[in-house]
Amino acid sequence: MQINFQGAEIHYSVVGEGETTVLLHGFLESSNIWEEFLPDFSRYGKIITIDLPGHGKSGVISEVHSMELMAQAVYAVLQATGVKKGNFIGHSMGGYVALAFLEQHPEMVQDLMLLNSTPQSDSEEKKEIRDRSVELVQRNKHAYISMAINNLLSPLNTASFSEEIDELKDKAMSFPTEGITAALKGMKIRSEKIEVLKNYSGQKIIVAGSEDPLVDISELRNLAEDCGCKFFLFSGGHLSYIENKEQFRKLCISSKK
Repeated sequence: MQINFQGAEIHYSVVGEGETTVLLHGFLESSNIWEEFLPDFSRYGKIITIDLPGHGKSGVISEVHSMELMAQAVYAVLQATGVKKGNFIGHSMGGYVALAFLEQHPEMVQDLMLLNSTPQSDSEEKKEIRDRSVELVQRNKHAYISMAINNLLSPLNTASFSEEIDELKDKAMSFPTEGITAALKGMKIRSEKIEVLKNYSGQKIIVAGSEDPLVDISELRNLAEDCGCKFFLFSGGHLSYIENKEQFRKLCISSKK
């Protein structure tokens, strides 16, 4: 299914009935990452997956896709499907979008899970890396995607999950260069959402990988405690839905039983 949002097509899917859960993918990913989980998850309610702007089959809206703009696209999908309230699970960039949505529409968020994500903004060093990444994508999208996805895991897990990694790369290669750079620019300028998370009174969970190269685990653990979040530490890197598939599945289902 699809809607038109600010001149771009936003693709989404709906399976199941009952309480709604919205699944938001990360950077260089699409709603395809959730496909394997849909049969189990949809037994417990309605599941909505969305291709965020510039990713998957969704179009590019502007030169910069801020997290707030992406959250507005999510809101447009929920309006189109008649959803008034839901649970949100966001992987990496999807977590940033979920937090932006929470800030915009707190009354619509029932439960929140940040998967390999953080409410922190980019450090100055990370902002510089985003700028360099934009330049590299524009010069050689193929090289950037291969390097960026490989760097999400430890060398051992990159080898162990080579088939899944290759599939991620293949799908990301089809994303428009403008969509990738728009997301990079949007992540660079995102604001800190620690107070937003702290003030949210619903169930909130942070899931981290013990070897995640993009996150300071001890800092994230302390932040989770300060914000009143349940904290779960899985083994592996930045792709817990691949590296810890069963743990992730069980955690999601147990929170709904």
